[in-house]
Amino acid sequence: MKQLRSTVLVLTLGALGACSSIGYDDPNKVETVNLQFGSTDLQSMADKMVQSLLSSPGLQYIDHSGKGEDKRVVLFTGNVNNRTSEHIDTSSITDSIRTALLKSGRFRIAASNQAQDELGSQVRFQMESGRVDPNLIRQFGKQIGADAVMYGNLRSIEKERQRSLESGGKKTEDVYYKLTLEVVNIETSEVIWMEEKEIRKSKKTGLFGG
Repeated sequence: MKQLRSTVLVLTLGALGACSSIGYDDPNKVETVNLQFGSTDLQSMADKMVQSLLSSPGLQYIDHSGKGEDKRVVLFTGNVNNRTSEHIDTSSITDSIRTALLKSGRFRIAASNQAQDELGSQVRFQMESGRVDPNLIRQFGKQIGADAVMYGNLRSIEKERQRSLESGGKKTEDVYYKLTLEVVNIETSEVIWMEEKEIRKSKKTGLFGG
């Protein structure tokens, strides 16, 4: 009988442990699963940068002899270097910024490095495969040139305080993120815009995980 009860208990715990549920949730809801860089951090950083870019007097327009009537800034978004200890896909930040800027109509966005690779592959196919109508083959040499380049760095500082009598037996973890972006005029190499966004997150853990 004792062995039977033990078997039933094990099976019951195993069944409970196997239970799980999956469902959709609001992508804009504040995410606080852990201290690592998350969706809320990405969204708040991208939003701050977009608002600053759209309101910057230095990015209202750029004029030169080849611009024509459209004086909007042609912006190339470069890399955001990940200087943190985490594996963070910083291209997600620039993707969000590019999307918002293009939708605003205030900027013209130059093709990314990924797009250039795809364009190169397609043009070579058209010119070399022999499968495309010669009258419809697209060639290089007519792309717009970017007026300015945006790039930057994502950094973090992590600190931890172990449990002590002074802290009431609680362990404290703290992480600080700072995203810095800048836009440089390609022709003059002048920095014409720069912005930072800071985020701090902390976690306190008691003796029993509370």
